[in-house]
Amino acid sequence: MALEALAQLDPVVKDRIVAKVAWLADNFESITPEPLHRELRGLYKLRVGDHRVAYALTGRNTITIVIVGHRRDVYH
Repeated sequence: MALEALAQLDPVVKDRIVAKVAWLADNFESITPEPLHRELRGLYKLRVGDHRVAYALTGRNTITIVIVGHRRDVYH
């Protein structure tokens, strides 16, 4: 689902998202994850301009990307 959504994005946006996810992986120990609520409870958000990446912490050192999309679509 997330990979398919990422593949459909404009290449510039896709590159920004990939770079931000790489940054998240490299800097995870120094940030405070932003939790999501309601239907997305249990996931965390990463802001990339007008786009959002919703991810889950699935292991001690594992981040699983669940949703990638424009903010208007992610939360509805």
